[in-house]
Amino acid sequence: MTTEMKKIFSRPDSLKDVQTHYCPGCQHGTIHRLVAEALDYFGIKDQIIGVASVGCSVFLYGYFDVDVIEAPHGRAPAVATGARRVHPERPVFTYQGDGDLAAIGTSEIIHTANRGELMTVIFVNNTTYGMTGGQMAPTSMPGQKTSTTPYGRDVSTDGYPIKMAELLSGLDGTAYSVRVAVDNPKHVIQAGKAIRKAFQTQLDGKGFAFVEVLSTCPTNWKMDPLAANQRVADEMIPYFPLGVYKDATA
Repeated sequence: MTTEMKKIFSRPDSLKDVQTHYCPGCQHGTIHRLVAEALDYFGIKDQIIGVASVGCSVFLYGYFDVDVIEAPHGRAPAVATGARRVHPERPVFTYQGDGDLAAIGTSEIIHTANRGELMTVIFVNNTTYGMTGGQMAPTSMPGQKTSTTPYGRDVSTDGYPIKMAELLSGLDGTAYSVRVAVDNPKHVIQAGKAIRKAFQTQLDGKGFAFVEVLSTCPTNWKMDPLAANQRVADEMIPYFPLGVYKDATA
């Protein structure tokens, strides 16, 4: 007698069946899966327009089986605004890193949120410029050593890390702003729910939706994957507290 095994977990349809290039321990792959699962849940794979930023996140077009536009550095929210206005029937999302969104793209993200543009923004915060050599980012931690702060970030000269979820929550056009992490199974589940909520916010026409995801960068942090994951729990979450900072969707 043979027993047929029921398949309960598989690759989301919105992801291509390819191997990613990300470094060992990088959590972009986990975040990709959560975004793809949300697209599958809402059945919008064939309607959604993704906008890729500059940085590690630029490879969005290689891994998601959806229409993707590649934007200049920091300009993903502006490009997504144009796409949404030209195709108002099609939902859009951007997928951006901290060097892209919180540095050269600060103006774009603030004004896009303030206008209440109907889009979902996935913001991956790993406190460094991941692709270009590990320079200090606007989110780099106080004392964090990077290629441009070899003695550690000095807040007296470099300023403090920008807390984007809190910043954008103060704008009237922002309908939903949340910070999550993917360092353990519980947080992964919570992150998946938040990402789904962010897409629901857009689909319901409620306004701008923002999800900040705390993530690792073992290569530029010069840590092994386990130590990098532990750093998220020990250092990043205390400084960047998880939670919903605004929910105006009710």
